[in-house]
Amino acid sequence: MNDELLKIKEEAISKIDKASSLKDLSELRLEYLGKKGKVSLFTKNMSTLSNEEKKEFGKALNDAKVSINDALEEAILKAKEKELNEKLEKETLDITLPGLKVNKGGFHPLTKVIDEVEELFISMGFDVASGPEIEEELYNFEKLNLPKNHPARDNQDSFYITSERLMRTQTSPVQARTMDANEEKTEIRVICPGKTYRRDDDDATHSHQFTQIEGLMVGYDISLANLKGVLEVFVKRMFGDDREIRLRPNYFPFTEPSLEIDVSCSKCNGKGCNICKNTGWVEILGAGMVHPNVLRGCGYDPDKYTGFAFGVGAERIAMLKYGISDIRSFYTNDLRFLEEFNRVEGEVLK
Repeated sequence: MNDELLKIKEEAISKIDKASSLKDLSELRLEYLGKKGKVSLFTKNMSTLSNEEKKEFGKALNDAKVSINDALEEAILKAKEKELNEKLEKETLDITLPGLKVNKGGFHPLTKVIDEVEELFISMGFDVASGPEIEEELYNFEKLNLPKNHPARDNQDSFYITSERLMRTQTSPVQARTMDANEEKTEIRVICPGKTYRRDDDDATHSHQFTQIEGLMVGYDISLANLKGVLEVFVKRMFGDDREIRLRPNYFPFTEPSLEIDVSCSKCNGKGCNICKNTGWVEILGAGMVHPNVLRGCGYDPDKYTGFAFGVGAERIAMLKYGISDIRSFYTNDLRFLEEFNRVEGEVLK
């Protein structure tokens, strides 16, 4: 019986050495070591042996199982390594090929402009304030020297929600709220960026929704000279050191005197072109000294305090800064337009 077992063991190891795949090796394991395998069947014959013979044969049987199993494990490792090498050869990658372009998100041009303006004014000691977009008439009009039935209210063409609440037509209410909330009536330096809403027909230069950035400074002996100095810094930072500003008289209910601020045309350098309508100047924002009624209505003594305010559209800045001709481009979510503002410096879009 031992000779027959030895013969089967040698037969199994020989077949294992010749096996060429993991499938063949799996079948050989069942053939020799399975419950009905050739080696396992020898255990049925052990009942006919004496105790001494059982001990000797059991040792030989276990040795055969271990030898065959070791041969199988070694052959399986070699077969797996062979399959892996063959797979790697078939799936070789050329790492010198350029990778696929990954589409990455980026900041909207209006967000870029607002962040840049905020950073500039924060460096000059201003705080950034915000307020509700659904505003009360009190702050949107009355606190800004526009009492009920004031003709300037018609010019705002507002979106009313109730008889006393509306979508704010400007971010000036944030200025009024900031002055109102300052119980100690100390000096204020603040800018107020945010969305505003007016009934308007959308075209290349108008939108029923737009982003406004307003600034306010209230303190002692604040004058037009302070306003001009701040706006000169703002214009040169946003549009270039060679830009000049021009102040022209205008009328706003909440400032007195009121001014329109022009910036010298960046395309023609003041010589005249289609952008500036041959004037050499481009209108950029409205400003002026805070009206005494506004100061008084927010708890400030106009005999003690003075201040200036200004307002500019973020879209207006972006259009002049980036050469955008249609304000509707900011709201169409066209990826081709947005990608223009998210390039790495020097990258060429394809």
